[in-house]
Amino acid sequence: MTILQTILDYKETLIPTLLKNEPKFKVIQKSRPSLYEVLRKADSLQVISEMKRASPSKGLINEGANPIEQARKYEAAGAACISVLTEDKYFKGSFQDLADIANTVDIPILNKDFIIHEVQIDYAKAAGASVILLIVAALSDEKLKAFYTYASVLGLDVLVEVHNEEELDRALAIHPKIIGVNNRDLKTFNLDLAQTERLAAKITAYEDIAFISESGIWNREDALRVANAGASGILVGESLMRSGNVETALPALQVPLSSLLKEVN
Repeated sequence: MTILQTILDYKETLIPTLLKNEPKFKVIQKSRPSLYEVLRKADSLQVISEMKRASPSKGLINEGANPIEQARKYEAAGAACISVLTEDKYFKGSFQDLADIANTVDIPILNKDFIIHEVQIDYAKAAGASVILLIVAALSDEKLKAFYTYASVLGLDVLVEVHNEEELDRALAIHPKIIGVNNRDLKTFNLDLAQTERLAAKITAYEDIAFISESGIWNREDALRVANAGASGILVGESLMRSGNVETALPALQVPLSSLLKEVN
C-alpha cells in the first residue's frame, strides 16, 4: 500500500458526505488573472506559494499557521498564485482555508487536493479556487479527461500533475494548458529535481503548454536549475512555510528566464 493509495482510499470515504451536502462558503466573487496567462507572459520564474501545515512525509510543518496571514505575506512578496491544501487528515487543510484565502487575496488560487470525483471540483469552485490540481497517478485516462473538461467548463484553470514519462504521455493525450512535474515520487515520497530535467524536453516541445516544477525547491540554486530545464513556474510549500522571512525567501526564487526559455514556454 503506497502513501498515495492510502490517501485516495481515505478520500473515497468522504465523497458520500460531499455529495449529500451543498457546498456553502461565504466567498466574495472576484475576477482573478488566469494562472495560465501569468505563466505564459512571465519573464521571471513564477512562484506558486503553498499554504501547507503538514505532510505525510514530513509530519507537522507549521501547524499553527494562519491562512489569512500567510496568504497576505505571499501576495505581498510577489507570489503568482497561492496553492491551498484542502486535504484534512494528512495535510491538515480544509475548504475553509481555501475560502478564507480567496476572500483575502486577488491573485489566482489553486485548490491542491486529491480529486477523485467531480463533486470535489464543485467544492473547489464554491470555496473560491480559480485553479484545480488533477494528479495523473490518481486517475484513469477516462476520469482525467472528464474532470479536465468539467473543470474547464466551470472556468477553472487545471494543473495536470505527472511524476514520470508514462504519466506525462497520458497527460499529453489530453493536451492540457498547464503541466506540473512533481519531483516527489508519490509512491515513496522521495524527492529528486532530476525528474523535472528528465521530462522537460518532451513538455517544452509544446509551445502552448506552461510548465511547472513542483516540490523540493528550497533556494535560488534549485530555482535556477528547474528554470534552465524550461520551467516557467515552481510550486513551493515547505521551504516557504518554514521560512521566517517570506518577504526575502520568495523573491529569491524569482530568477529571470532567458529569452530562449521565455519563447519555449
